[in-house]
Amino acid sequence: MINSRTEYESAFAEDKAKVALELALDTRKFEISLYWQRTAYFWALIAAAFAGYFAVLSAEHIEHKSFNAFTLDCIGLVFSLAWFRVNRGSKFWQENWERHVDLLENAVCGPLYKTVLQGKPSGRGFAGGAPVSVSRVNQWVAVFTVLIWLILAAVQLPSFNASSTIDWLYMVVATITVVAGLILFLCTTSNLAENMDSPVINREASLN
Repeated sequence: MINSRTEYESAFAEDKAKVALELALDTRKFEISLYWQRTAYFWALIAAAFAGYFAVLSAEHIEHKSFNAFTLDCIGLVFSLAWFRVNRGSKFWQENWERHVDLLENAVCGPLYKTVLQGKPSGRGFAGGAPVSVSRVNQWVAVFTVLIWLILAAVQLPSFNASSTIDWLYMVVATITVVAGLILFLCTTSNLAENMDSPVINREASLN
């Protein structure tokens, strides 16, 4: 385990630093590519859920319209929660490789990657550039989508009062959705301290 910058630099001394920097840059680029591929994947699922939701509401002859719409709300909610979690995981690993680049580049090419040149603005107001984190914007869009699904689901819930009976279909779908959400938040964290030692099995071949 590396516990200091000195230990880190000694682990990538001499020619190792150049190779490690190239690998870190390539892996960072790969992680960014995967980040947007995953975003497109979840947007397709969420858009399909939205389309199904409004198609059910606009249909004239369909039984249990409100329950079907509520079910689609719950599906969209789980997709949006998963998208938010995947965004955070992708961002974590992207930043991991960016930190490697920050530490490795000094010995190879100088502080190029972590040096930001703030020149004259290219435009005024909204037309100019700004140090905005695109991935962070994406995460807030995911949060916004989660809130929209929660509101839509609340609208589709049947009215409740002390004398009303419990609709167990709604209860079952809501419970499954809550359990899925808890699993996404409690059981999907990577174990960074996990021992990666694996058993090795050697096969032997012989001719009879």
